[in-house]
Amino acid sequence: MYNKSIECMPLAQLRELQSKRFVSLVERLYNDVPFYKQQLNEKGLAPGDFKSIEDISKLPFTKKTDLRDHYPYGMFAKPMSEIARIHASSGTTGKPTVVGYTKNDLDIFDEVVARSLVCAGAKPGMKLHNAYGYGLFTGGLGMHGGATKLGMAVIPVSGGMTERQLTILQDFKPEVICCTPSYAQTLSDEFAKRGIDTKDLAVKYAVLGAEPWTEAIRSQVEVGLDVTATNIYGLSEIIGPGVSQEDYEEKGTGSYIWEDHFYPEVVDKDTGQPLAHGEEGVLVFTTLTKEAFPILRYWTNDICAINYDQNAKRTHIKMSSIKGRADDMLIIRGVNLFHTQVEEVIHTMKELSPNYRLIVERTGNMDTVKVEVESAGSRHEENLESVLKNKIKDTIGLSMDIEIMAPGAIPRSQGGKLSRILDKRK
Repeated sequence: MYNKSIECMPLAQLRELQSKRFVSLVERLYNDVPFYKQQLNEKGLAPGDFKSIEDISKLPFTKKTDLRDHYPYGMFAKPMSEIARIHASSGTTGKPTVVGYTKNDLDIFDEVVARSLVCAGAKPGMKLHNAYGYGLFTGGLGMHGGATKLGMAVIPVSGGMTERQLTILQDFKPEVICCTPSYAQTLSDEFAKRGIDTKDLAVKYAVLGAEPWTEAIRSQVEVGLDVTATNIYGLSEIIGPGVSQEDYEEKGTGSYIWEDHFYPEVVDKDTGQPLAHGEEGVLVFTTLTKEAFPILRYWTNDICAINYDQNAKRTHIKMSSIKGRADDMLIIRGVNLFHTQVEEVIHTMKELSPNYRLIVERTGNMDTVKVEVESAGSRHEENLESVLKNKIKDTIGLSMDIEIMAPGAIPRSQGGKLSRILDKRK
């Protein structure tokens, strides 16, 4: 569902559209959501103080704790009689984050997911193997609605039951699959174990998201499943999947943010000050068009950079791949560490598989990190541990213990998100 008038809109015209929607949003939230009225009043601000999108930095941030403090419906801007659907996060660190949608919100959800699928290579008439979980998680139903709007036939497999997934991929012949990148790895590994040539599958495009991933994972998935793999990004607080999408012909250059609906900023993780394009910091979003659960300057905790690509197909801004989450960043002996940094080093060694995890422990007053990583084959050279240890020390600046494990020894995704860090300090 490519919309040239929106996706290729001149930036001046896009800013005008964003400003119009933003000014209306602030007034609506001031009148309809007590939390936001209190936030503005405490800052000595009123809706009339906002004339354009350039005024957005006057506003405070909205944090996940704010959503939990107003659990379940305190942040809704519409009465329950106008709510058409309710989703929620998993709530693994407390009460779940509850989000709502009006019928118009669901239309927007479908639109941005359909837009993303086209960006990933999908076309009307294709079949989508949807291996995201259905239920309170926004992934399954979100992708389903967008694919339907695009004119695809959806196979609602949901997550897990890997044996069934393999059978359906072979027998139903979908051209597109969507799932987490770690689960795509699992499917690739399982096909290889059975000696099944994935070149015989019909699937050609993989739309992967819901967790940070790197070029190492892309390489394994593309080779293992014989697909073109692209990143889809989203979070339930903003809408779900479809906030941004990587173009299948522009891989590695970032993912387009559909900024007619979602206004992005990147800010310093310590001070909250806006950063220039190209600088790495915390990604912040303001929803410009949502009705039931609009949100101002939502602090995503995701670390990335945003920038305009003058050579791209579309005029919308791009976000880099997610380096990690601000709250997942490890500080080891004074060094900031994201697991994706280790993954990038592993990717440089063909003897190693992309399947790994970090074990963090504390011995006395000293934090230690052990890297468990699988060998790419049944045997490995005796000095492989020391080679990887030295590469990590030279690249990241930390000394880590290394354990090379047999293929299949490290836990795999069973359809959901996969944690690459086991922090035993907690």
